[in-house]
Amino acid sequence: MLSWSDAREKPRRLAVAWSGGADSTALLLMLKAQGFDVLAWHIDHAWSERSATQADQLQKQAKDWGIPFFSRRLKKPKQNIEAESRRLRYTAFDELAEETICFDLALGHHKSDQAETVCMRLLQGAGVAGCQGMHLYRKQRKLHLWRPLLQIGKKELQVYLEQQDVDWLDDPSNVDCKLWRNKIRHQLLPKMQVYNVNAEALFLRLQVQATKLNCTINGLANEIDIKHGCVGEINVCKVNWLQWLQQKKPVRVYVLQKMLGILFADGKVLGRRHFKAIDQWQQHGAHGWVSLSGCCLYRRGDFLYLCQGSKVIVEDNINLNRG
Repeated sequence: MLSWSDAREKPRRLAVAWSGGADSTALLLMLKAQGFDVLAWHIDHAWSERSATQADQLQKQAKDWGIPFFSRRLKKPKQNIEAESRRLRYTAFDELAEETICFDLALGHHKSDQAETVCMRLLQGAGVAGCQGMHLYRKQRKLHLWRPLLQIGKKELQVYLEQQDVDWLDDPSNVDCKLWRNKIRHQLLPKMQVYNVNAEALFLRLQVQATKLNCTINGLANEIDIKHGCVGEINVCKVNWLQWLQQKKPVRVYVLQKMLGILFADGKVLGRRHFKAIDQWQQHGAHGWVSLSGCCLYRRGDFLYLCQGSKVIVEDNINLNRG
């Protein structure tokens, strides 16, 4: 019998992102069987001609199960399909949360999805933080995101549904190898298996190791005091220059990302090109400014400053306030 065994306190009322596939269907029924007050949120990405019909089928099925059903139909993006679809999906989730007054959302990601995520992030050049993969719980804007199935294998979910004589939908987009995740799932990981590499176990071990290492980095970074304030109308964070400089690079990176998170509330992060520019700035004596996306970095005396806005705006504001 499947169950949500996470030790942390759980909400009694929550929505499930229900595609109709085996994973989210098993999650929806598991939570209902455990006594949770569940809602079914369905996002129709309009990726196939059958999607509207399938949404109607799911609405009827949810009614039979006594589960409130809510849906949104999106327009299929023409470019950057994966990233843009994800953005639109979470915008729709935000709208549904307001409509239903439910801000807890359960997602059907399972153990194999976690391994694929770690592999994908590693290939994209992610560091330790990215290779932690998906979290059992995290807050995203107004939503509380829960992943109760991360310790459960896909086969277990399918067996659970078969035992209850419940069918599920097969999403045709799951075999579209123009999508990055599907290339990993259907091409890279099976190729590794040919060479007797258990890819899922390998990437899940990496995920555990990355989580432990990230915890150590966090502990060192938290010893650096970040001060937050304003210079005129400019939002500014600062840390002690020498204390920051003496840390290993992963800790320095974490501190800067943390400062950025204080300045911007939209999940903004610095990328590899930004840190390459910062490395070059350090190697040349840390003189002048480093212009980053929507912010800038500079050193004055004993402090390292990260500020919102371009160099010109920040300099003008500083000079105005000095005057």
